[in-house]
Amino acid sequence: MVEAVLIDLFSLPANFQNNIQGLLYNTLETIEKCSLIPAPFVYVMCCQSQGSEWKVEQESLLAAVRDFQSLKERLEVVHAPTTAAALYTIKQRLDEKDLSIIKVILSSLRKDIMKVYINHLFTAVYQFEFEDLQVASDCENLQIAEPQSERQMQDMALIQSEIQMYLESLPSLKGELIILRSSLIPDDIFLHGFTTRTGGISYIPTLSSCNLFSSSKRRDPQVVVKENLRRLANAAGFNPETFHRVKIDHANAVCIMGKTEPDNYDGIVTNQKGVTIAAPGADCIPVLFADPVRKACGAAHSGWKGTLLGVSMATVNAMVSEYGCNLKDILVVLGPSVGPCCYKLPHESAKEFHRIDPTCVRLFNSTEPYIDIRRTTRILLESGGILPENIQDDSVTDQNQNITFCTACHPDKFYSHFRDGNNFGTQIGFISIKD
Repeated sequence: MVEAVLIDLFSLPANFQNNIQGLLYNTLETIEKCSLIPAPFVYVMCCQSQGSEWKVEQESLLAAVRDFQSLKERLEVVHAPTTAAALYTIKQRLDEKDLSIIKVILSSLRKDIMKVYINHLFTAVYQFEFEDLQVASDCENLQIAEPQSERQMQDMALIQSEIQMYLESLPSLKGELIILRSSLIPDDIFLHGFTTRTGGISYIPTLSSCNLFSSSKRRDPQVVVKENLRRLANAAGFNPETFHRVKIDHANAVCIMGKTEPDNYDGIVTNQKGVTIAAPGADCIPVLFADPVRKACGAAHSGWKGTLLGVSMATVNAMVSEYGCNLKDILVVLGPSVGPCCYKLPHESAKEFHRIDPTCVRLFNSTEPYIDIRRTTRILLESGGILPENIQDDSVTDQNQNITFCTACHPDKFYSHFRDGNNFGTQIGFISIKD
């Protein structure tokens, strides 16, 4: 069942006010007659003209909607200077109400263009169907022609530019962008940090505000994540065009920058200057590795499965084999992740952690013991030859600030899948070798 209807009037010439009024009236009348109870939410999207023209147009549109009592409380006219601005505003309304099934009524000449905007601003969570805007008998003299500007907008690059410019204009949410840094990693050689959830433009509560991961199952589109990354790059001082994030598989494969990229991998290493590598985390551990002697670095995503499979030591071993790193020189920092205070696993899975070291499990005899994936990671790293003093985790905090917070315990600072459910946001750990 359609949950919302979007009526696109951007394609209609602004000087046909009376015709637009009649056209909108008849469209709304059809929606009202065909609607089930409750009626769908209706959003009328139209161009914000300059000065007095806008006021005339606004009055005309408002006059057309006054008679629809059943729709009145569910109807909104959205004026905006660009399609991107209008559509993003409507997306916010849909997300506030958790609506996903949308009918778009528009000129047939706008359909292909609208699909491009939708593909950029929405994810696979949403379902769209399209219906041609029907010109009623009292509007038969209205010529719905595609203006020159709309023909130009068929250029994909122009649409992308319009969307990017609009997103760049949006204010940051939840305060300034904050980056956590460790004093263990020398800042004269490496640029690194762990992000928090503030300073981006993501507005959905569980994703707000600096979400740095998009998927088909979440409501944050890739363009929003890209804008959040651009803001992070500006604040941190790296180039977003040379940014590489691991392709999560919850396993232990490692990508060597400059060689053939695996389809999926949870670790990544490089000795190339100016290339920023990163690992996400929203309970899983973003782990950073730095060798100031051989000037090489790495990043790994270590969830409970990756921890058991030894993804951190796999990343270390890649640095040793590829760049000649010495184990005693490699520094490791564990970023914000779910702590043993909050994280539970079924007893069968907990057994694997208990075999590594009983201290990695709390309340082992319960049906869902508490698991310490950080301690497990430290034990495996030390067993592999990393010096204890070269590992920073929750047992060794920075004298200036803590790095390894529990993500589940700090909703104001971090995202957490464990806490927030499936539509969760993601922070990252990133590192690069300075030029």
